[in-house]
Amino acid sequence: MSHRSESGFEFAPVYDAGTLDGFDPAAKLGEPGKFPYTRGVYPTMYTQRPWTMRQYAGFGTAAESNQRYHQLIDAGTMGLSVAFDLPTQMGYDSDAAIASGEVGKVGVAIDSIDDMRILFDRIPLDQVSTSMTINAPGSVLLLLYQLVAEEQGVSGEQLTGTIQNDVLKEYIARGTYIYPPKESLRLISDIFAYCKAELPRWNTISISGYHMAEAGATPAQEIGFTLADGIEYVRAAVASGLDVDEFAPRLSFFFVARTTLLEEVAKFRAARRIWARVMRDEFGAKNPKSQMLRFHTQTAGVQLTAQQPEINLVRVAVQGLAAVLGGTQSLHTNSYDEAIALPTEKAARLALRTQQVLAYETDITATVDPFAGSYVVEALTDEVEAEAVELMKQVEEYGGAVAAIEKGFQKQEIEQSAYQISLEIDSAERVVVGMNKFRISEEEPYEPLRVDPAIEAQQVARLATLRAERDQAEVDEALAELKKAAEGTDNCLYPMKRALKARATVGEVCNTLREVWGVYVPADTF
Repeated sequence: MSHRSESGFEFAPVYDAGTLDGFDPAAKLGEPGKFPYTRGVYPTMYTQRPWTMRQYAGFGTAAESNQRYHQLIDAGTMGLSVAFDLPTQMGYDSDAAIASGEVGKVGVAIDSIDDMRILFDRIPLDQVSTSMTINAPGSVLLLLYQLVAEEQGVSGEQLTGTIQNDVLKEYIARGTYIYPPKESLRLISDIFAYCKAELPRWNTISISGYHMAEAGATPAQEIGFTLADGIEYVRAAVASGLDVDEFAPRLSFFFVARTTLLEEVAKFRAARRIWARVMRDEFGAKNPKSQMLRFHTQTAGVQLTAQQPEINLVRVAVQGLAAVLGGTQSLHTNSYDEAIALPTEKAARLALRTQQVLAYETDITATVDPFAGSYVVEALTDEVEAEAVELMKQVEEYGGAVAAIEKGFQKQEIEQSAYQISLEIDSAERVVVGMNKFRISEEEPYEPLRVDPAIEAQQVARLATLRAERDQAEVDEALAELKKAAEGTDNCLYPMKRALKARATVGEVCNTLREVWGVYVPADTF
């Protein structure tokens, strides 16, 4: 029987010392916490404290999401991760015509500082680490977070967390972009410079392979295309005048963890090794922290099934184990019911308990990089690394990530992989337990969490009240300053912050930038 990895490599029935003929542990592995960081970015990894357990949540109104955050904190989570609804992700207010029917559906609706205050009510922002899954409007949501923290008496120096802020993967795999790539990169460089000065502990970008994987990318494609995007961001920041060691320590990454545990562990180890080499050799980074690939992991939503959803508990446990054995810095474990709807409170708690069992009931935190020296894992690490590097070379041949995006290269490669996976599932060559094998004739009833459709009307009413109460002249003046900065070379975040403090809305800020920069239209839609 033939077995192939997700990246298409043939598995050998047995791996032995001959498999690693010429393997040099000193060069390929090094020590934990030292170049090339194959064994992990920190010397002690989880032996002294576990990874950050960061559960992704957000739905409906800010008040409902705030209640879920308090439940997660009470259950022992160590970091918050905010999901925003589609209008917010696209830079539209809840009362925009295009937002109709989507308000609060896949995340929380945030229209202004008023909503952000409610979202983090009674949550001490100097004590929690917050990740926000927001891209094109990442600067806007970050500033709203900072403004709410300031109202709590928390300074920018005290804030810790991450904004995803990775718009290049939106052009490749997800679609919640706003501005053209050149202008998006300019805004990201402004964020890097702003955070260096104002929020020095904040992770300015989470360069994401997760959404590429969810769209069908293989493990090698996931890290190859993600690291190519990372190179593009570093180049843009350097071109804007920033020194690489000024911003690179705040870069982070975001990957998926699939059920194919061995290859996933190999993928994470290969990604660290490639990035360390790129940062040292191509960009001349001297600070070891600039060479470290630190990453958050989320278990694979695309592998969850609506059929027999309880099986997803097993899948998520295996995926979480892969992330931990691969050396993740933080982890979100999906709830078993997410293939059906937003997770219920019980399902979200069970997802967190999965991580806690891994951390406190197993022995995987007792030693650093337990798979180091494994014949199969080291062989797979080399194979994934070689394939990812080859893909990165192909991206470079186009002229870099943006040029390759404009030609549709990454998107086409991922679509081909997704199509192949679909064929394998349809033919049952790829077994999905409970869906195309080991099915049951009748599913047990399940009552999903439902979002109240009245939320949209409530948000629209809140916006009307906000616009009636605020000082419109102050808002107009601040938005005019933002427009002037966008037309020139000044950092956009300073006038943007003034506008948001004056209660300008997310949509108004994004529309101001749309007026100056335009919007991105993919070539294949002309």
